[in-house]
Amino acid sequence: MSLTLDIDLLRTFVVIAELRTLSRAAERVGRTQSALSQQLKRLEEIVDAPLFQRTGRGVVLTNPGERLLAHAQRLLRLHDEAMADLSGKGLTGTIRFGCPDDYATVFLPALLRQFSIRHPHAQVEVVCAPTPRLRERLGTHALDLALVSVPDAPEADESIIRREALVWVGYPGLDPADFEPLPLALSDADALDHLAACEALRRAGRAFRITCASSSLAGLTALVRSGQAFAVITQTAVPPDLQILGADTTLPPLPAVGITLKLEREQPSPLIAAFAEHIRGSLPLL
Repeated sequence: MSLTLDIDLLRTFVVIAELRTLSRAAERVGRTQSALSQQLKRLEEIVDAPLFQRTGRGVVLTNPGERLLAHAQRLLRLHDEAMADLSGKGLTGTIRFGCPDDYATVFLPALLRQFSIRHPHAQVEVVCAPTPRLRERLGTHALDLALVSVPDAPEADESIIRREALVWVGYPGLDPADFEPLPLALSDADALDHLAACEALRRAGRAFRITCASSSLAGLTALVRSGQAFAVITQTAVPPDLQILGADTTLPPLPAVGITLKLEREQPSPLIAAFAEHIRGSLPLL
């Protein structure tokens, strides 16, 4: 078996593996099916194993093909990152990135600024939405990756990048004890902050009513500024003109949430992988 793997052959192999038909792969790379077949044959000769099995609907990976795919994707990513770094131009392409409003407000400016220094020609499209909506978009392949909130439990996933405290927020001068039931402005009903607020109040035996709902941080803080409701948001995202309601109030304590990064696919493109690595390395330091 030859120990030399050609980058162009590996790139063709990965495209065929992703699209599962030679015709679609040929359209993607701008070559004929015959040319792709010749490249595939050459790669199979190098590794001395069949990589695909033909079916009525296209091709499927063999066991050697599945094993090679993981190596090929990693090699291509490292190759492209090295070439981008040496050229001084960085990686190019578009990143579809999802992020909850409060994280976007606090962390996104620095994350994007630092990433653009190394990859000035990369374009980041940002979608701000609560975690449940971002998970839905990842599931429909409408996003490449997203920062999402997860419970900060003892059995929490090791992939948590950062932890944030949830806090009660009100307009300065307003005392929650003066309101019965407690009026709340909360995000989507299936979002962690919404669930945490309701659960904490129920356990404390405190009556409440949800007077307003908003899926955006701007909407929640506007409702709090009106003096008509109290809200729950992450501590780092609290605007300076609003008041964090501490343990000296009648409100129960709230849990922290974990921040993790979810990708649309296990083996992302070099650009998406570079952005994900940047987030994992930078977010804990912000």
